[in-house]
Amino acid sequence: MFGVGEYVVYGNDGVCKVDAVGALNVDGRESDKQYYTLLPVYPGGTRVYCPVGNDKVVMRRILSREETDQLIRDIPEMPVLEVPDERARENIYRTALKTCDCHELVRLIKTVHLRRETRLSRGKKVTAVDEKYFRVAEDQLYGELAIPLAIDRSEVRRYITEQIRESSEKPMR
Repeated sequence: MFGVGEYVVYGNDGVCKVDAVGALNVDGRESDKQYYTLLPVYPGGTRVYCPVGNDKVVMRRILSREETDQLIRDIPEMPVLEVPDERARENIYRTALKTCDCHELVRLIKTVHLRRETRLSRGKKVTAVDEKYFRVAEDQLYGELAIPLAIDRSEVRRYITEQIRESSEKPMR
């Protein structure tokens, strides 16, 4: 169970702060079920009500600072997504997003980034599908990592790039 004040990832709503846990009062009647009242961090201003114990939508705690640091250290070694053919591409991207798993989001971002570089080097345009899923994956990943890193989500990409660069420049012992 999640407590008031905790940050969680809640499906497509992304990072939310748990505002309350308890019965809902609907039409003057109190529900027998317990609900989380969630406040999405991005864009904010809305409320989401989720039954406690709901297993239809991914809901998990955000990464800790230590888990975030480890994720960033692991990025260079993470494999890209396997895409057997172009017809399967969007479904593979969509499946990766639905997991709400930071490792899968990184793999998706790496996959699209490398594909973008290849296409541009061949004089081709970046596809709309690639752009869409790249943007959504970045929004989800950076939105989550910004909280344990205590930085604005607009700074997360730069932070990750700097950390990877610094670790690759360190001499091996």
